[in-house]
Amino acid sequence: MYKIYDRWPDIAKESFESDQSFIDFNNVDHIVFAGMGGSGTIGSVFSSILSKSNIHVSVVKGYVLPKTVDKETLVVTTSVSGNTIETLTVLDSAKKNNCKVIAFSSGGKMEEYSYKNKIPHRKIPIVHSPRTSFTSFLYSMLKALNGIIPIPKEQVNESIKEMYRLKNEISSENLSENNPALSLAECINGIPLIYYPAGLESAAIRFKNSLQENAKSHAMTEDIVEACHNGIVSWEQSSNIMPILIQGKEDYIKTKERWSVVKEFFQSKDIEYKEVFSGDGNILTKLIRLIYLLDYSTIYRAVLLEIDPTPVDSIDFIKKRL
Repeated sequence: MYKIYDRWPDIAKESFESDQSFIDFNNVDHIVFAGMGGSGTIGSVFSSILSKSNIHVSVVKGYVLPKTVDKETLVVTTSVSGNTIETLTVLDSAKKNNCKVIAFSSGGKMEEYSYKNKIPHRKIPIVHSPRTSFTSFLYSMLKALNGIIPIPKEQVNESIKEMYRLKNEISSENLSENNPALSLAECINGIPLIYYPAGLESAAIRFKNSLQENAKSHAMTEDIVEACHNGIVSWEQSSNIMPILIQGKEDYIKTKERWSVVKEFFQSKDIEYKEVFSGDGNILTKLIRLIYLLDYSTIYRAVLLEIDPTPVDSIDFIKKRL
């Protein structure tokens, strides 16, 4: 799996430069991104990119479409395998509600359904596993959805360039104390509680998911502002929870204030915490940098725990019974 992560910048570049045909939709005032797991993270990344646009965006990680969908709603369904039952259910509901629809998968039932019902479908190759196919799907979709995802080509290229730069620091070719992904993996004690600001939610949830799938470890997430109204109280009791603070250099000024106060609180309680920063650049660059760094740390974490990150037997158990 680590060899695929070493290739993530190449995969991103090849995917964005692929021959994925461009598709445009007119009169769209609501976009719904539907997907589970890593596919759901892609929807969350697009939601962040579109957060400053005038388009209403929803992310569905489940079976049910918002009741507000109509003929001016675009539903984007993503399933790497093409067989995700929740996303297939959303796809069928979108068609029945006369929404505009486009589907992305590596094949499977989603491709079959789309062909049968004359729904635009884009086939994207799976790379090793759904988790490691993240950049293949994200950058292929960025190209195919260029008409509705208002992010300039130079910003996409900036994000890929940052991945190449980061690869030199975090890849398996740099197993030193200067590797931030390895350092993060080594410092995790107990169960990570990942705090994040709203704009970086997709990276935090992806980190949680990757810790669970790759390192087979429990992990939790909390919005830092909301946590100050409830979750912070739980630190009054000792536990084996470890805070990891994912911060953006351009966080809202009151959020930055919140980070300072929370760190002061942790220090007063002698609670060890780890800080991770998003870096500079546009929102796509910040998110892809964080996701690349955090994902790779979960591979190192698996190695340190002497765990093979690839199998997901528990997921297979659930799927066989649905």
